Amino acid sequence: MSISDHALIGDLQTAGLVARDGSINFMCLPSFDSDACFAALLGTPEHGRWKIAPSGRVLGVTRRYRGRTMILETDFETKDGVVRVIDFMPIREGAPYVIRIIEGIRGSVPMRFDLRPRFANGLTVPRVKRSDGSEAAIAGPDALYLRGGSGPGAPTYQHEVTISKGQRLPYVLAWARPYHDPPPPIDPEEALRDTETFWEKWASQIRAPKGHEELVVRSLLTLKACTYRPSGAIVAAPTFGLPETPGGERNWDYRFCWVRDSVLTLHAFIRAGLLEEARAFGGWLAEAIGGAPEQLQIMYGIRGERRLTEVVLDWLPGYQGARPVRIGNGAYNQFQLDVLGEFAAVLYFYLQAGGKLTEQATVAMRENAVRVAKAWMHPDHGIWEMRGPKHHFTASKVSAWAAIDRWVRMIEEYKLPDDPAPWRKLRQEIFDDVCDKGFDRQRNTFTQYYGSKGVDASLLFIPLTGFLPASDPRVVGTVKAVEEELMPEGLVLRYRTEEGVDGLSGEEGVFLPCSFWLVDTYHLMGRQEEAENLFEKVAGLRNDVGLLAEEYLPGAKVQIGNFPQAFTHLTLVNAAYILTSAESGATSPIS
Repeated sequence: MSISDHALIGDLQTAGLVARDGSINFMCLPSFDSDACFAALLGTPEHGRWKIAPSGRVLGVTRRYRGRTMILETDFETKDGVVRVIDFMPIREGAPYVIRIIEGIRGSVPMRFDLRPRFANGLTVPRVKRSDGSEAAIAGPDALYLRGGSGPGAPTYQHEVTISKGQRLPYVLAWARPYHDPPPPIDPEEALRDTETFWEKWASQIRAPKGHEELVVRSLLTLKACTYRPSGAIVAAPTFGLPETPGGERNWDYRFCWVRDSVLTLHAFIRAGLLEEARAFGGWLAEAIGGAPEQLQIMYGIRGERRLTEVVLDWLPGYQGARPVRIGNGAYNQFQLDVLGEFAAVLYFYLQAGGKLTEQATVAMRENAVRVAKAWMHPDHGIWEMRGPKHHFTASKVSAWAAIDRWVRMIEEYKLPDDPAPWRKLRQEIFDDVCDKGFDRQRNTFTQYYGSKGVDASLLFIPLTGFLPASDPRVVGTVKAVEEELMPEGLVLRYRTEEGVDGLSGEEGVFLPCSFWLVDTYHLMGRQEEAENLFEKVAGLRNDVGLLAEEYLPGAKVQIGNFPQAFTHLTLVNAAYILTSAESGATSPIS
């Protein structure tokens, strides 16, 4: 099955991907960053899956989320009738549960049930035994308990059953440590009602922009499902190892939280009226950083972990042969100058949106500015976490400018006891340096890094951060260069991989958030019709249940990369609000 053939279910501590063929092909338990117990998406069914589907030929499949929830309904049509599989995870109170209910819609349909747990990311085959009315799979630190079915005892992991019209047959899978008591049985129908109530109540808070209500609500539901509720962190994606290049090596673990995403997250939540989520996410960020802002990392674990050691899982063949499959992310200790600017932007925006200016926030902002003052002239790995040599990336310098700019604004607007004059001087120094060394006067465009000829979609930060107005001829020339050099079939690449700057092999697809950045930029330029057309084009790439991956391959017309991607949905949500603002050019999504 393709990446976009999957839908997401979750319980606000972990999530799973359910394919159109009725197979849960990926799930980590008990948390987003735990080992996977279903990893068929990165290999074969022998690496773990849970499939419930008709035994015979399927004539058609339709699926949807029930209302404004994360409850998935999949209808299978066969020659014998129609059967529905309802998939969801109750909102976590104790142990994690996965519930699947088979419902007969028309006729009588033979169904095949195939559960193959594989612990330790598809490596370990568990021992299966009967335990307290359940069928238990146990290995190492993991145990899964299956209950339900049609018989008086526990269901077996492989069996067949016929479902007739009006019949409902539930199965409940629960996880626990093998040395703990099995999780207590729960009523699947009651859990279904409670889960539906939770999601509908949560979605009712959303203030969606007119004309894009369905798009925005579904994206925000997806982002909520990617939230680790105990801490408020949002994973970049609930998956690892899904490739950015078909059959290639660009396969990363995205089950962590990037500081870069934080400014977009707060913008999206505050615009939507989701203040509780905004406060929770802001609280997570503050706790993750701790008392030493100078130690700011580009990403953290969902509980604020700092060490995210990268490991290769050599027993997994990878999605369609894309290897190596990695867990952990070696970029966590990279120096990326842009993160300092993003940290300043998110803190400043939080204050502008009504947040309280605490002594801790003031100290953190000043220390961040001091760190920028010491580091802005050094090369870095850039916004895209390049695995190649460091460069003086233009967007990184623009982010350094933004960090100092936001600190100057805070001094002036909040009358802080700090002399703004030296900071204004530094802001101008960075500005002049970027305009001198990061701009190609012959081509009238800013470049990816000082001295290079190529362009990079991150150059769109120049108008989005307020570094230069969107009407400036240099911005107009840069947008023209992006259009000419980075837009195969009208969608935006991050950069041209064939230039080798990222130190990796193979090409990648268009990076969907970059197209939404261009939507924002068109809006700032007053090119409203082009902004709306591009927005509709990118949003139209969503799969049948409204989900978007990180990238898209225009030639193959498929989504690729980790899925669903929070960054993509965040940029979609912010672009939707910006497009419906009172007047063109009125709002920047980052400033």
